[in-house]
Amino acid sequence: MKINYKPTIYACFVGYIVQAIVNNFAPLLFLTFHKTYEIPLTKITFLITFNFLLQLTVDFVSAVVIDKKGYRVAAVTAHVFAATGLLLLAVLPGVTPDPFVGLMIAVLVYAVGGGLLEVLISPIVEACPTDNKEAAMSLLHSFYCWGHVGVVLVSTAFFALVGIEHWKVLAVFWAAIPLINGFVFLKVPIARLLSDEEKGLTIKELVCKRSFWLFVVLMFCAGSCEQAVSQWASAFAEKGLNISKTLGDLAGTMVFAVLMGLSRVLYSKIGEKVNLHKAMSFCGVLCVCSYLLISLSSVPALGLLGCGLCGFSVGLLWPGTFSLASAGIPKGGTAMFAFLALAGDLGCSMGPTLVGRVSGAVGDDLQAGILAAVILPVLLLITLQICRNDMKKGK
Repeated sequence: MKINYKPTIYACFVGYIVQAIVNNFAPLLFLTFHKTYEIPLTKITFLITFNFLLQLTVDFVSAVVIDKKGYRVAAVTAHVFAATGLLLLAVLPGVTPDPFVGLMIAVLVYAVGGGLLEVLISPIVEACPTDNKEAAMSLLHSFYCWGHVGVVLVSTAFFALVGIEHWKVLAVFWAAIPLINGFVFLKVPIARLLSDEEKGLTIKELVCKRSFWLFVVLMFCAGSCEQAVSQWASAFAEKGLNISKTLGDLAGTMVFAVLMGLSRVLYSKIGEKVNLHKAMSFCGVLCVCSYLLISLSSVPALGLLGCGLCGFSVGLLWPGTFSLASAGIPKGGTAMFAFLALAGDLGCSMGPTLVGRVSGAVGDDLQAGILAAVILPVLLLITLQICRNDMKKGK
């Protein structure tokens, strides 16, 4: 009897929505935490850094741990941590002597879940027998974008209709999604990346491969290209549309996320007819153009248009790199996915940092920071070309 892996793929789609909840729900409440618990904003914004550092740590540890425990155990564990962390977010700040400590504990718990999901979901889908793995990977990653948009829309509607003071009810609602999906992962079939007869590469063998380091650079560039603009999209929306900061946060972030998701869905539909190397190269060139439009245009609205164009251009880069690496190093195993996730997360940190540092050095000129960051998509294009040359030479 042929095994049906569609429920597995659907569960993975929801897994990326869970990761979007973990990463994007709490930041919507930062001002509420500030007012309710009288926590300085400098301490509250550290929660983003704390979440990021914990997920980086989980990325690194996962390279060794997941294969020993198995995908099913790790997937269920990830969802339990995500659900527990969101529930603790609603409970701990009100019962701990220091509300900030309660927030930190909650972030610690759900960050473990988010980090595990980032490493797990892609290889689980890659292992499923599908007709076009590149298309499946692109569609999978679009669900992070839709999850991000959904979190913002549903949360904003809830706050408007029910009142932001009842945010704890919403936290429980969001926690129910990973809880239910965790039960789903107990039942769905999960394939192995490698058959019982095949032996995967050791970490030492993996890091000795030239192609592995090329994919690491690609993933670093993918993360940095995405976040270098994404983190500043709300500022361009606020300036370009002459709207409040709150509306700017919504408009800038939503435009970027929706177009990034659309590009991933588009590739999932036409991926069979398009060469992945060429598609990613086109996206890299489009990304360079978007950076130049943002940084060199004197019309604020064009800067916002550039942000949307950037969202569309970077959509394929992250899932495309996973697909290239899976094809280029078929025995890379979970360790390869973990290290690529680690490289991507580092890029997500370094891209906005580069923009911020350069902008600050020239009098808070954000356009100058974006112009300096154009080196990131250029580096991606160079690395892609090296990969194509190696492929042609049979390396």
